[in-house]
Amino acid sequence: MAIQIGAKPDSGFDDPIGMLKDCHRRIERFLQILCVVADSELGRTLTDEETSAVQAALQYFRTGGQRHTADEEKSLFPRLRAVLSPGSLDEIDKLEDEHRSANNLHQTVETLYLAWMAAGALNPEDSGRLESATKRLKQLYLAHIEVEEGIVFPRAAAMLDSQAIAAMGAELRARRQ
Repeated sequence: MAIQIGAKPDSGFDDPIGMLKDCHRRIERFLQILCVVADSELGRTLTDEETSAVQAALQYFRTGGQRHTADEEKSLFPRLRAVLSPGSLDEIDKLEDEHRSANNLHQTVETLYLAWMAAGALNPEDSGRLESATKRLKQLYLAHIEVEEGIVFPRAAAMLDSQAIAAMGAELRARRQ
């Protein structure tokens, strides 16, 4: 991993909630690539730089994005459900629904980008679908991340004990091996 002087280091497995936030920053960066390129489509061929950037973004969401969802749904959310009262679980249920919506949108975006790369251009209908899907993904993630970082993660940090945090970190590590 490259180190940038003055940059905040990524969180480690001893701080799984910090790792989830770090992942949000990567999601935002890769999503921005997909949105910017889709907004500039206009029936043209992708440049080599755009192709590389889009391929990296698609690969990130295929692997890192799916792993992030598992980190939340298999490690964080069950622990929160165990310590929260039933009335405080609405956000978690909604976030899980949003994960499924995001997954469906990602499948559409990937299909359209792969078609664009293979054919060299998209027809106007598919171009509109790509632009719409990336905009919907961006809106979904903006609200989703705001709820997680503003409500769910602080609640987890306050309510989960050190053993639960350590167990989460171990599970996140295992998913990356």
